[in-house]
Amino acid sequence: MAFFLLILLLLLLGEKLAPYPPNDVDMSLRLQPLSAQHLLGTDHLGRDILSRILAGAHTTVGVSLSALFACLAVGVPLGLIAGYAGGRLDWSIMRLVDASMMFPDYIVAIVLSGILGAGTFNLIIAIVAVKWFGYARLVRSIVMAEKSKEYIASARLSGRSAAAILYHHLIPHVASSVSALAVVDIGKIILMIASLSYIGLGIQPPNAEWGSMLNEGRSFFISAPYLMIVPGAAILMVVLLVNVFGAAFADRFDTSTQKEG
Repeated sequence: MAFFLLILLLLLLGEKLAPYPPNDVDMSLRLQPLSAQHLLGTDHLGRDILSRILAGAHTTVGVSLSALFACLAVGVPLGLIAGYAGGRLDWSIMRLVDASMMFPDYIVAIVLSGILGAGTFNLIIAIVAVKWFGYARLVRSIVMAEKSKEYIASARLSGRSAAAILYHHLIPHVASSVSALAVVDIGKIILMIASLSYIGLGIQPPNAEWGSMLNEGRSFFISAPYLMIVPGAAILMVVLLVNVFGAAFADRFDTSTQKEG
């Protein structure tokens, strides 16, 4: 938890903690090794790597969270509607979900990013297109199990509207499971953003982003391997911490475990 909170702190204050402006070019400082002035060295344009790592935390993790919230905004309402309404509407939404699951996430994201073009907004659209259906399926399954129970029937008999039933009775049942899945998905989305930026389909230079920093360091892997090691280690550390925290969060808030207890 302490390391996870540290990552959130770096996300909020990363650029303010940077010792140098992350995009300032100084060719006289090109490819400087690790030193007291530049703790993680400088890149091929003389930019301080520590500053770019801190600024890149805001970009990489910030865009990941934006994409995650967009996935929730699409998948959760569709899952609620499909599970509660049933019938043809449920069939139509679930066939769309099934069609979305036919292809690997990364392949679809690469194709969409290539069609839409590089950029932050298009990157978020590509991620939402391959991630929303997981939340829709989860929410639908929970709603389908809950709507046949007596307390939902009592709410209907008392005259409560469908919107009120969804808001007051079904969404609370959905919230914990969706939150657990969302926390685990943060690491996957970070990897997807870094991967797309690495192949030039994500966030574009000179913006500091860990995947694009990996791409920029490829040409100097022999002479200056730290250009790839540092952003790669940042991605590894954050994804590992998020996955560990997500697993603990899922165990703590798993609704089925709570009910059995």
